[in-house]
Amino acid sequence: MAHHDHGDTDWNDMAPLLEAQAELFTPLYERALAWLAKRQTEPGLIVDVGSGPGVIACLFADTFPGARIVAVDGSEPLLERAQGRAERLGVADRFGTLAGELPDVLGDLDYPADLLWAGRSLHHLGDQRAALAAFADRLTHGGTLALQEGGLPARFLPRDLGFGRPGLQARLDALEEEWFEAMRADLPGTVAETEDWPALLSAAGLRPSGTRTFLLDLPAPTTDRARAYIAAWLSRTREGFGDRLDAEDRATLDRLLDPDDKASVHHRPDVFVLAAQTVYTAVRTK
Repeated sequence: MAHHDHGDTDWNDMAPLLEAQAELFTPLYERALAWLAKRQTEPGLIVDVGSGPGVIACLFADTFPGARIVAVDGSEPLLERAQGRAERLGVADRFGTLAGELPDVLGDLDYPADLLWAGRSLHHLGDQRAALAAFADRLTHGGTLALQEGGLPARFLPRDLGFGRPGLQARLDALEEEWFEAMRADLPGTVAETEDWPALLSAAGLRPSGTRTFLLDLPAPTTDRARAYIAAWLSRTREGFGDRLDAEDRATLDRLLDPDDKASVHHRPDVFVLAAQTVYTAVRTK
C-alpha cells in the first residue's frame, strides 16, 4: 500500500487497508514462509517486528504449529486487531503482542527469538544499521533473521490505458520513490545507508544465509478483491500525489477511480496485480 502522509498516521483508520493488502498478498507470504520453514526448522519463538494488524504473524502461527508467536508494533490499535485475528483463527493460546518503540521494545521479550521477521518495517526506522544490530541481539544462537525489503514496485495497469498519456504507473512509481526518500530523511536519527542488505546483516554480526524473491501474479481479468485493493491504492495515490501530477494524469486517475466509468479499475478487464518482494536471511552464529 502506498503511504503518503508525513504526519501522525491514524493506524486504526489505516488498518482495513493494511489488512486487505496483506490478505491479497497471502499467496506470496505463504511461499516465503514455506521457504523459511526449510531454513529454520521447529522454532520455539517467532517474533514479527512491525507486525501491523497481524495477518502475517497469524500465517506464521499456521506455518509453524509448534511455535509461540509475538507480534511487535508501535501501534496498540493494530496489535488489538492482531490479537483479535489470532483469537478468530484459534491460535491465541500461543500468540502474544508487544507494544512499544522499535527496536528498543525488543528488550522486553521474555527470551531470545529463534526466528525474527522484519517485513518491510526496517525502512521506517531512522538508523537501520543500529536496528539490525538490535534485532540480531534478540536472536538465539542459531536463530534466523528474515528481512523483507526491496523487490520491485507492484504493477496493476497496462502501459497504454486507451486514454491519457501512456506510462502512468511508471510516473506514479517515480513520485513514490521521491516520497520514500523524503520519508526516510524525516525520520528521527536517520542515517543514509547503501541498501546492500547482506552487507548490513553481516555488519550486525550475522552470517547471510540466503536471498529469494517471491512473486504475486494475479492476472487479468482479476478478482473483485484485487480490484478493491487497486482502487484503494490509486485513491491514496491520488490523494497524496495529486498536486504533483499534471492535469492530464489527474484526469486519468479520476477516470480510473470513477465506479460509473466503464474504463475504471472497477470494470475494465485488463487490470492485474503483479508484485515481487525479496527476503534476505541471516543466522546468528555466535
